[in-house]
Amino acid sequence: MSSASRRRRSAASRRRPLLYAAVASTVLLSGTAATTVYVKAQAHDATALVSQTSAAEGGSSVSSSPSPAVDRNTLLAAAVDGLDGSFSVAVLDVSAGTSAAYATDDGATYDTASIVKVDVLAALLLQAQDDGRSLTSQEKTYAAAMIRNSDNSATTALWETIGGADGLDAANERLGLTGTSGGDGPLWGLTQTTAADQLVLLQQVFGTGDDPVLDAESRAYVQGLMEDVESDQRWGVSAAGGDGLALKNGWLRRSTTQLWDINSIGRVTVDGKQYLVAVVSDGNTTKDAGIDLVEAVAKAAVPALSDDDA
Repeated sequence: MSSASRRRRSAASRRRPLLYAAVASTVLLSGTAATTVYVKAQAHDATALVSQTSAAEGGSSVSSSPSPAVDRNTLLAAAVDGLDGSFSVAVLDVSAGTSAAYATDDGATYDTASIVKVDVLAALLLQAQDDGRSLTSQEKTYAAAMIRNSDNSATTALWETIGGADGLDAANERLGLTGTSGGDGPLWGLTQTTAADQLVLLQQVFGTGDDPVLDAESRAYVQGLMEDVESDQRWGVSAAGGDGLALKNGWLRRSTTQLWDINSIGRVTVDGKQYLVAVVSDGNTTKDAGIDLVEAVAKAAVPALSDDDA
């Protein structure tokens, strides 16, 4: 089954950015409920979060209600408004524990392309933990090539080791990913996911949740590989900040449309603060155009969560 048949999205809806204002779903991030909301509106309306005053009935006294809490989903939506493309983004401020998510198309999933390789490694490590063993030397060789070099043959070998889509889905149920489903047969790159789910995966990898399923040794192993990707693959979320970088990117040209899936997930450090960032996109006319979009989204998204007073 192709990703197009899974999502059944119209071209028009995917190109029309939406702002979100009625509660649609709640994603559990770092033990904190990050509520994703959806509304069709203009971006400039997103920041009109003000308290209302009302006159006391029959008198001159006026009482002011407390200012409502800032909706970070709305701030994120406003920050990326105007960026043309089909994408979704999720961000977590690690120190503050605050998060936000936005998508141009409510309910859409995206091809993972090679970002699924982090998920495959997490599933492999989780299975090894269950068996009370370390990875074999061959598994480590495959894992290093899969993450550092984005080697597809190594990924296929480990995809088979974990049991393909069934193994990935079983691991993801324990890792807390609720909107991700493994690709059919050997098509690991067509695993379907959301930016919010990728943020949950990053929390498992970087141990920012209350009770991570991956143990400390497993987390350190994945982090080390993500910190050491090839230099020509260090684009994407890295555009938001270059310090403390750890990432994995994905790129795939769909044979049916000749359009590109471009994705990036990872950790960045900006002004001494760590952020986990996931950006997924599809329908890009060229690889470079997709990279430009993902980087623009990442650069806009992190500042939306960086204000301590927000």
